[in-house]
Amino acid sequence: MKIKNFLNSDTFSTSAKLAFKAVLCGFVICFSLSMTDFAAQSQEISEEVFRLHILANSDSEEDQNLKLAVRDEVQKFCYNIYGNAKTKEDAEKILADKLPEIIEIAQNEVYKKGYDYPVKGEIVNMYFTNRVYDNITLPAGDYDAVRITIGEGKGHNWWCVMFPPICISAADNTADISDVLSDEQTELVTNNSYEYKFKIYEVYQNITNSLSGQRPQEIREDSLFYS
Repeated sequence: MKIKNFLNSDTFSTSAKLAFKAVLCGFVICFSLSMTDFAAQSQEISEEVFRLHILANSDSEEDQNLKLAVRDEVQKFCYNIYGNAKTKEDAEKILADKLPEIIEIAQNEVYKKGYDYPVKGEIVNMYFTNRVYDNITLPAGDYDAVRITIGEGKGHNWWCVMFPPICISAADNTADISDVLSDEQTELVTNNSYEYKFKIYEVYQNITNSLSGQRPQEIREDSLFYS
């Protein structure tokens, strides 16, 4: 049972729920005392990285293949517009300006493949769990991202790092994660010896979200939306 579902269920008495909340609060306090620097570095990483997130209509083989086809076309387009992005703010502005074109490209690819699913595009700030891309592990947290939703968006997603443009392999600029993050942060995301800390930090994020009533992976009110 998920933490939030447990706290909202009628299965346990009020006293049991209060006791459970006390235990969770104790965990948060212990975490804060023992991993303060790791948490601070993880928070800063989430503020420096801009992500691409594509949701498939469903988990059928056809819909998953369609998602990858849309991904390929979006990446080709982004390669042509990303050359002047030197900061996350530059990248986000470029993507915001070009988002209607990105949606059109994705929609045309869906039609080309013989489907009539609508495509929606958003620039959002949303919660991600720990994710690994190639040799980089990004900690759980709230990230800005371009999110492309195909149809009902109920299938497994695909994601990558748009800034620095790690997932645009042919990008003219040679931005690397170390160009954006500090030496300490670069070590954190590229050294697999921190795996257990990432897992603990994700648990910490999930608990704090549950205690605050925040739903993971929700779109915030300040998101930009196009359809």
